[in-house]
Amino acid sequence: MMMKPPGPKPALLLPLLLVLLHSPSILAKDPAQTAATVCAACHGVDGNSTDPAYPKLAGMNQEYLLRQLRAFASGKRRDEAMTGIIAGIDVADFPALAAYYGKQKRKPGVVRDAGLAAQGKRLYEDGNTESGVPACAGCHQPDGEGNARFPLLAGQHQAYILKQMADYRSGRRATDPLMTAVSKRLTTEETKALAEYIAGL
Repeated sequence: MMMKPPGPKPALLLPLLLVLLHSPSILAKDPAQTAATVCAACHGVDGNSTDPAYPKLAGMNQEYLLRQLRAFASGKRRDEAMTGIIAGIDVADFPALAAYYGKQKRKPGVVRDAGLAAQGKRLYEDGNTESGVPACAGCHQPDGEGNARFPLLAGQHQAYILKQMADYRSGRRATDPLMTAVSKRLTTEETKALAEYIAGL
């Protein structure tokens, strides 16, 4: 008569069960569902917002997105709309949500004033040595794709860029001292030109 091999002991199964139960991949909600039910109204399900007041998230560096989600959750970065929204998302879901939007395909923006965009191109690539404005390309990359530290700008809505620059200038957004300094050195016309150029990247 063949004897069945002994099964795993309960004492060995308990630690494994605890690991599985506390694994973020097990507990985390489907990021596509979170995007559809929580984020879509402002940012779109695929991260391509249609409302120019809200940023496009599609294709954004995942590490950068994750850092911003955590900044909103901690109160380090403030926004009336995001404060209420972020409170309804479990922090354990942040990495998956950032990865989801980072993998989406970004739709290009639309340039409305080619002449203004041309002015913005010169500022973006070379800055303004007289006023001490550095070239945007130095941090955000020549193609506007950004990286883990600096956000993707390419194709972003003009209105959103203008709002963020105004917030940096006023001190409302104080997460980056460099951007605060840059925003104060740019004229209104230069800021508009940059926003126009960025939309077409």
